[in-house]
Amino acid sequence: MTSGGIRPGSIKRAVTAALFAITMFGGAALANPQAGQLNMTRGASTWSPEAYFLNNVAFGVCVVIGILVFGAMFIAMFRFRKSRGAVAEKWSHNTTLEIVWTTIPVIILIVLAYLATGGLRTFADTTGSEMTVKVTGYQWKWRYDYVDYKGKAIEKVGFMSKLDKESDETRQLNSGLDPNAVKVDGYNTYLINVDKPLVVPVGTKIRFVITAGDVIHSWWVPALGWKMDAIPGIVNAAWTNITEPGVYRGQCAELCGQDHGFMPIVVKALPKAEFEKWLADQEAEANKPAQPAAPAAASTAAAPATAQATDAPVSQGHQG
Repeated sequence: MTSGGIRPGSIKRAVTAALFAITMFGGAALANPQAGQLNMTRGASTWSPEAYFLNNVAFGVCVVIGILVFGAMFIAMFRFRKSRGAVAEKWSHNTTLEIVWTTIPVIILIVLAYLATGGLRTFADTTGSEMTVKVTGYQWKWRYDYVDYKGKAIEKVGFMSKLDKESDETRQLNSGLDPNAVKVDGYNTYLINVDKPLVVPVGTKIRFVITAGDVIHSWWVPALGWKMDAIPGIVNAAWTNITEPGVYRGQCAELCGQDHGFMPIVVKALPKAEFEKWLADQEAEANKPAQPAAPAAASTAAAPATAQATDAPVSQGHQG
């Protein structure tokens, strides 16, 4: 072009602004979803910062590319328009420029692929797990079965987990109940609370084996940094190691029918000592001997009056 140009200073300022925006967005994330949240959560497990970092790197690359491309487009359209006397150049190829704008994207993709592959490799490695939990998705609830803990098999500890009663009653048509009033410890839990949470220990590598009993579901707790499809007939594996005690919430992330939106997940992370006490109580309850059945009421009822009369001794007349 014959007039004007892109000033290096403007590019530097644009890149600085983009990086500042990324930093601000990154600081807004918390463990559980919050109103007005702009970015992914940093999470509460040893692996979740990996996903957070990869997201921010990819987002930063997209922001920089968008600023450069759209900035160049707007400069070309407004600064070099015909009404200002701009005259287009006659050349159609520039070998050096074409090499540059081909090489740079290839390098960017290689770097992103390298980072993502490293993250996926560590996520797929479930070796060294100290605990195994089986997760089974059903319409529209979850089942949790505790398989083993610290090398010891767990017997008969498992339960269904579904939407809590208060949320379920509130969501009914014309219930007249206020969704904002559904709270636990001051936190609004409408549609994101359950009757029985999954209880796990902190500081423990936990392996999840995830499947489904009817249709495809997806088990997703943002604070753990991943989600995994639950597919009938297929068992997928994932792991987590939660660093801080707390309650972490999620939802089914795969459209699974009419009540898909009412299939929350709650993970309650306890200190190891508290979890082991909870687990011991659950095992004791599950293995408690069955109580003998109470005798039927009919067997203890009084005999009919006619039977009483038959069984009574017959009085004899006095013999003279």
